[in-house]
Amino acid sequence: MAKVLITGASKGIGREAALVLARAGHAVVAAMRRPGESDLAGIAAREKLPITVAELDVASDASVARLFGSDVAKPESIDVLVNNAGIYSINAVEDETLAQFQAVMNTNYFGTLRCIKAVAPAFRQRRSGLIINVTSIAGKIVGMGSGAYSASKFAVEGMSEALAQELGAFGVRVAVVEPGIIATPMTIENLPKVKEGTAYPHGGRMRAFYAPTAVAGPPPSIVADAILDIIDGKITGFRTPSGPDAQPFLDLRASQTDEQWIALSDTLDDDVYFDRFQAISGLDLRPAKG
Repeated sequence: MAKVLITGASKGIGREAALVLARAGHAVVAAMRRPGESDLAGIAAREKLPITVAELDVASDASVARLFGSDVAKPESIDVLVNNAGIYSINAVEDETLAQFQAVMNTNYFGTLRCIKAVAPAFRQRRSGLIINVTSIAGKIVGMGSGAYSASKFAVEGMSEALAQELGAFGVRVAVVEPGIIATPMTIENLPKVKEGTAYPHGGRMRAFYAPTAVAGPPPSIVADAILDIIDGKITGFRTPSGPDAQPFLDLRASQTDEQWIALSDTLDDDVYFDRFQAISGLDLRPAKG
């Protein structure tokens, strides 16, 4: 069994992954910004699961150094790093503040990079280890209103592919999990709002993708199971789309030229946009009226 450190483990995919892996017998360090607000320690105690809850803010150099310098998460003791921590944003590029662009990149990309750099020397020296980066289909598909988020996920995808080539020579595996739209707190009760009074309708359209998810799944356990299968060697590929809509959305984007994809959204009329999207996908995303 492996010792696995998971970032962003307080809620959603990270929390579910911690439980799925621990129930499968892996020892888990569930790292999060606010351990006092998590129920994982209580669940672990009741079920006698090998979960250690630890404090970590991946956006902070000092916090990353503190955790990986502690007895709980010495890099030499870790077999698997799961980079899951992330934040979301929905706004047109013009509307999004520079500070928010920087915050998204600092957590999603640089946070992932900080943790990788903390464990990579130990993994390389012992010539074993596994790094799993949870990205998103938004790291392969750019939707209007998601410039900040997609930029961060594209960056993680690119860095991960380079890392896989570099560490592979030392017996270290790198894998990427690309969830589709998953029912998590980030995509339901904490779904970002669009700037009021914006000239751009695009962020509101992006929010429409999440309305069905808020009603019924898919649950984060789908992604957690994929992470477990990667660790246990049942999935051996570099990229793993996860969730029922992940591969269909990737296929839809692949069916369109860049110009066709851009033209899909180059209208200020929502009815025209939703008609266009339904024509190529079969999905009616129009918000319910009344």
